[in-house]
Amino acid sequence: MLSSIETIIMWAIQIYTWILIIYILMSWVPNARDSSFGRFIASLSEPYLEPFRRFIPPVGMIDFSPIVAFIVLNWLVPRGVHFLFTFFY
Repeated sequence: MLSSIETIIMWAIQIYTWILIIYILMSWVPNARDSSFGRFIASLSEPYLEPFRRFIPPVGMIDFSPIVAFIVLNWLVPRGVHFLFTFFY
């Protein structure tokens, strides 16, 4: 039972990673973020990316904060979830 919950959390992390990738790629297409789909993806992505932007400001026109956000989301969070679930096994 617990391993399936852990698996669901890991799948949610992967889905959220793809949402972030779509959001970042939409910045390359003019006016894509102004569409209803773009605003929906922004409403899902910005709450997570905003704290990283406070600590890592953009350098010129390049924003490096999503890179750190990806590392945290795909490296630290899965290990933290796995560490928490090891207490219950």
